[in-house]
Formats: sequence, C-alpha cells, structure tokens
Amino acid sequence: MMLEFENVTGIKGKFKLNNINFSLPSGYIMGLAGANGAGKTTLIDYIMNEKKKYSGNIKIAGYDIRQNHGYMKQFIGFVSDENRFFEDRTPDQNMDMYSRFYTNYDREIYKQAMKDMGVSGGVTLSKLSRGERMKFQMAFAMGHKPVLYLLDEVTAGMDPVFRIDFFKLLHKVIEDESASVLMTSHIESEMEQKMDYLGILENGKLIKFGESMDIGEIVYGCNNL
Repeated sequence: MMLEFENVTGIKGKFKLNNINFSLPSGYIMGLAGANGAGKTTLIDYIMNEKKKYSGNIKIAGYDIRQNHGYMKQFIGFVSDENRFFEDRTPDQNMDMYSRFYTNYDREIYKQAMKDMGVSGGVTLSKLSRGERMKFQMAFAMGHKPVLYLLDEVTAGMDPVFRIDFFKLLHKVIEDESASVLMTSHIESEMEQKMDYLGILENGKLIKFGESMDIGEIVYGCNNL
C-alpha cells in the first residue's frame, strides 16, 4: 500500500481526526470530500506536519512517517494554496533554491512539465494567477519524483479545459504504479469521473471510504460538497 492510516486520532489542536482508517494502493487516485471544516486539509496536515500529535500510524510505502519524517517528505509531492515559495522570485529561481533539499532532483522533468502546462518560469511568482501557481507547484513536485502526491483543492482555480489536461497529467504520473495521488476537491464531476477511491469526511471522521463508483451517489446527495 502506498498510503495507510491506521486508527489515527488527534491528541492536541483545534482541528482533529477521529479514528481514521484507510489504505490507498499504488497507482491510484483518491479523492477526499466533505464540507468546509470536515477535516480534509487537516488530514493532509497530519502527513506533512511533523509536530502533529496523534495516536495510531501513518505509513507511506510501508514506512511509518514518524520514524524519520524529514526523510519521508522526500517522497511526498505537496501542492496547495499554502505559500512555501518566494513571491519575489520566478518559478525557475524557486526551483533552483528548493531543489537542493531533494536527493537527485530532476530539473529536466520540471522544465518539461512547465512547458507542457504552459507556465512561464521567468515571471515572478507574485504575477502568476492561482491556477498558474498550482501548475508550477505540480511541476516542481514532479521534479523530485514523489511516490505520493498530496493535492489540496488544486483544481479550484483552473479553467475547465486545462482541468481535463491536468487529470491526464495525473494519470501519467501514476501509470507505472510507482506513485499515488490523494487530493481534496469540491467539484462533483471530479469525484464521479476522475477518482478511483473516495473518502467522505465529516467532523474529523471518515464516514465512508471505498471505490468511487460504489459511494459516489452518497457524495452527490450532500449539498455541502
């Protein structure tokens, strides 16, 4: 399994998870649905934030992330609205600086992804649209060849035409089953057509999990998604 949550329950903090259990196999896309505040971003934060206190286990490719969290982040491609890059620098300059934190970063993969997505690497980040920033972050993540992509509401700012191409790109990165994708979304058509697995969160609890075709009808009956 590429990602496993085993009885994960938050101990401290305002936003908590409550006894989360699921397994995501290699080579698949999983969607997380739920109303605002349901726990979607919190669940991703439990993976990314070493300081999060919880009981249970979170594993990536069979390894407990608490054993060496810094090392495990080498294998995670994180894309979100969270600003982790320098606004006054270009995407290429940001890539030059941050790629040094990754072993064997492949700049050619980054450059090709930027070209394929039509994003300029020479314009300062502050001048890029939200959609272009998401594309840059995705290209940067692809450069360090993660086994798990964590995408937090990334398609919300993308135009419908590129959204189709974006999912083609996601299927390309998982086609050899060396990586998986976990993403949050409020867009029903994405849940119905694009996800292999679907989890529904409510008040920090995973109330449904399974193949998207089996539980999709439950999602579309929820007005808050």
